[in-house]
Amino acid sequence: MDFKQRVDDLGARSRHASQHALTEEATKTSVILPLIKALGFDPFNLEEVVPEFIADVGIKKGEKIDFALKIAGKPAILVEAKPISMALGSAQYSQLFRYFSTVEARLAILTNGREVWFFSDIDETNKMDKKPFFVFDLQNYDDRQVAELARFQKEGFDIEAILEAASNLKYVKAASAEISRQLANPDDDFVRFFGKHIYEGSLTKGAIELLRPAIQAALDDIVRNRIQERLNITFGKDAPQIDSPDKKPADAPVGSEPVTTDDEMQAFMIVRAIASRVANVNRITMRDALSYCSIFVDDNNRKPICRLYFNAKSSKSVGIFAPQPDKSETKVQIEDLSDIYKFAEQIEATVKSYL
Repeated sequence: MDFKQRVDDLGARSRHASQHALTEEATKTSVILPLIKALGFDPFNLEEVVPEFIADVGIKKGEKIDFALKIAGKPAILVEAKPISMALGSAQYSQLFRYFSTVEARLAILTNGREVWFFSDIDETNKMDKKPFFVFDLQNYDDRQVAELARFQKEGFDIEAILEAASNLKYVKAASAEISRQLANPDDDFVRFFGKHIYEGSLTKGAIELLRPAIQAALDDIVRNRIQERLNITFGKDAPQIDSPDKKPADAPVGSEPVTTDDEMQAFMIVRAIASRVANVNRITMRDALSYCSIFVDDNNRKPICRLYFNAKSSKSVGIFAPQPDKSETKVQIEDLSDIYKFAEQIEATVKSYL
């Protein structure tokens, strides 16, 4: 079984555990130990995998971390496990931070059996970074991410190469987040940067507001065209065509208007109910388009909460916007409208950021 097949097997285990693993121990047995094995470490060999690893930290004695993975007899990776039902964003992993400065391992993993977060000391030597440099979702990944995960295998383990790649990933991730934020809602400085090249006259506040939608539309066109180019290279003349978000379907009659469906209205009411915990319900508004419905605070496209992509025949997706100033959109597929409640914390945080 090659590495990609092992990862695919882990994905199947993770999906099954999401439904059946009720405790941290169940998550360890069903997914995390197989993950350790997939990386080439023998979970049954104490020379390679030490469960309940103990290290004294200052005046605290006998604290334990779930696993230490050893290479050549020395700890190389610390692993802290959480139950698959716990979102890692809310997990407490202070032990990882404390242990990192006392154990010679340069890598740490936090995982709940679905997401695998990788940490190192890129920002400050011998002090674990507060944010992971790489996140692998066992239920949603591509070949490029599998190739990144392969770096952490015991065979051919090269800590210097991993840390160099980690540094690159950190800045790529930061740049990607900033570009996504600007794609979603270009800020004044971004508009001003391009405006000085395309606008004749002073870039007053009014001029910036005039240029903002044009620049945002241009960014959307660039992304769409890049995707179309890739599709054309891959599929040739059979490549599917990527339409503009505001473009009418080919068979839509001239002058057709978007029709808000019952599902879209119900989803809007769910988002409204969530947002009402932190804002006046009347401030939560919706605008329908042919390709999606947008939900805003104060009917302001600079205050996006989410988008409802319900026009596909076989699936529904929701785009959740991060709180400002990020405002990047994360698109997730849902099976049922009630799944929107799973993102209540993100929705509340986004709404709060606009108040």
